[in-house]
Amino acid sequence: MTGLRVAVGLLIVTFTFASLVGTFVMPRGKSFGLRTALLVMRTARLLGVAIARPFRGFSQKDAILAAVGPFALLAQLAAFLTLLVLGYSIALWPYATSYPDALKLAAAEVFSAGIARVSGPGNAALQDLGAVTGGVAIALQIGYLPAIYQAFNRRESLVTLLESRAGLPAWGPELLMRHQLIASLDGLPQLYRDWELWSADLAETHVSYPILLVFRSPQPGYSYVLALLTVLDAAALHLSLMPSTAPHEARFCLRMGFTALRRIGETLDWSVDYDPLPDAELQLTYEEFAHAVDLLVQVGVPTERTAEEAWPHFRGWRVNYEAVAYRLADRIVAPPAPWSGERRHLAADVMRPLRPAHREPGGKMTDRSTLLPPG
Repeated sequence: MTGLRVAVGLLIVTFTFASLVGTFVMPRGKSFGLRTALLVMRTARLLGVAIARPFRGFSQKDAILAAVGPFALLAQLAAFLTLLVLGYSIALWPYATSYPDALKLAAAEVFSAGIARVSGPGNAALQDLGAVTGGVAIALQIGYLPAIYQAFNRRESLVTLLESRAGLPAWGPELLMRHQLIASLDGLPQLYRDWELWSADLAETHVSYPILLVFRSPQPGYSYVLALLTVLDAAALHLSLMPSTAPHEARFCLRMGFTALRRIGETLDWSVDYDPLPDAELQLTYEEFAHAVDLLVQVGVPTERTAEEAWPHFRGWRVNYEAVAYRLADRIVAPPAPWSGERRHLAADVMRPLRPAHREPGGKMTDRSTLLPPG
């Protein structure tokens, strides 16, 4: 019995340490080590959604859900330390007078990194090993924080910059309209290049550190999912409506964008279609698309195709990312922006992107608020 208890305890410790290494040292999407972190993240998200559900205002929900990311980060460390204590307590049980005493021995070693000792019988080798692994677990978590927050800051920099280009919350047609209103459509190639690189970074960091998925933007109207969806929609509209002048950067941006979303979906164990048919059905309706095209025409965007002619091309691009983007937006309870799907946990109307009034010297003001999606 002694050998069996020690073996079971050390097996739990080995599993936990392997999970630690897989989470903090050499993370890979869908790896063995990330399973514990994903379970903690999902539990924290469900708890946050349950607490936020009674509140109706989006700002109130967002304030509650903003705590999910930091809470999940701390809960992740607590889960690993708890598993270590459990493993060592079972292994020390044969050497202690009772299991409660073994639990005290294990907790003292793991949580104090060997500084504190509980008097009484015990196996010195197991206690020393517990002290080492407990200290390593805490050190790895501390070393993990800079990587997490650097990735978060890189993600949010372009999301914040997008407000002036695509409104708040962001919307794809709004991005094209604003650039047309200030005669800067020629600046879109650089934007597509920036977002191609941003998408590559998102795929690398959020697959390696999936806990970043539940970290929300600092402002209620911001969301990395909506931002990416906005840029992808703008690029798809650009290619569909203006094929002869659309920059090649739009294609690269689209491909990297939906590749990032697919990798995130795969990490979360979602069923992802890597080769959807171009004429597959969308949740976005043709009527919504046609209305957006009308708004683009009103501000003078030089379209080459009608809405009817452009729809098959736009749909052929959007089938690559709509399903995963909508599911992710619903999962993290992103702001209910146009063209971003439903929110099962959010009882709120669609938020129209805010556009500042166009003011000129002498008090003249042009109202452009009509050039927005129905709200």
